[in-house]
Amino acid sequence: MNWKTLFTKQKMMRTVLLALTPVGLMSVYLFGWRHVVMGLVVALAGAVAEYLVMRTINKEKTKISEAVFVTAVLFTLTLPPQTPMWIAVVGMVFGIVFGKAAFGGFGRNIFNPALVARCFIYIAFPAQMTMEWAQPFAGLPGGFAQWLPQAAADTASSVTPIITLNAGGAAAPLGSMLLGTVAGSLGETSALLILLAGAYLVYKKVASWQIMVSTIGSAAVLSAALYFTGVTQASPVFVLLSGGLMFGAIFMATDPVSAPKDKKAQWLFGILIGVITVVIRSFSLFTEGMMFAILIANSVTPLIELKLKQLADAKKAKAKEAAAA
Repeated sequence: MNWKTLFTKQKMMRTVLLALTPVGLMSVYLFGWRHVVMGLVVALAGAVAEYLVMRTINKEKTKISEAVFVTAVLFTLTLPPQTPMWIAVVGMVFGIVFGKAAFGGFGRNIFNPALVARCFIYIAFPAQMTMEWAQPFAGLPGGFAQWLPQAAADTASSVTPIITLNAGGAAAPLGSMLLGTVAGSLGETSALLILLAGAYLVYKKVASWQIMVSTIGSAAVLSAALYFTGVTQASPVFVLLSGGLMFGAIFMATDPVSAPKDKKAQWLFGILIGVITVVIRSFSLFTEGMMFAILIANSVTPLIELKLKQLADAKKAKAKEAAAA
């Protein structure tokens, strides 16, 4: 086996990993070093799964895409801090096999494999994925000197800002939600770092700002309408800063493979995600809707692009007929 040629080099994926680095460091500060090891284990499991499945497709030219490491990092950062490692491994293998390799490998999948993995374990292991949330460390050195918040017997569990608000509690301070010093998934709490990472990705031209803006903007507009009419108690700022909305809009929705390529389609895609996210959060039993919203939008992306192409073709044909008349 030639290790130098085993991986398909993808500069874009390395740029995404670089953008994720500050978010990952913040997660260490908040929740300790355990998830770094979990991420490495998940990445290894994903690479092995992709290699074995792709080898059944083409034994002569079996390669692992570097995108598998981006998938591993994204997937790991969406998990609760205390997620058992074996569940994380099961989810990653499922996402790679059924969300990516089953479609023919990198570039052919219609769903974001990290979200396929997250959705599978969310449904298969609801207790581990929704019931316990670690209270983040505070002060220095924070989690940089710790393994996991629950390692200490007297460390209290916490609940996320969305769960607290839905239970009738007070909304978390917006400053804490902006910085990330609240309970939540490993990499989804610091809206500030996520937004800075998004700006970097746009600057490097590896992610669509149209998708980011349309997702965040549509979520803000709908949540504002529901809030100011008294339908919900969550302010639009709270909605944007809580849960995985920012992380999903910046890193998940902009996946270059499963997201639309056409600019108009990207706007519609983002609007759909933002609206579905707010609807699920406001009217369903699920506290978080971003994961489902992106997967639903992924499923209709081919239809959106097809309809836009048909409209463009019809417009061109009509213009051609008018010019010939």
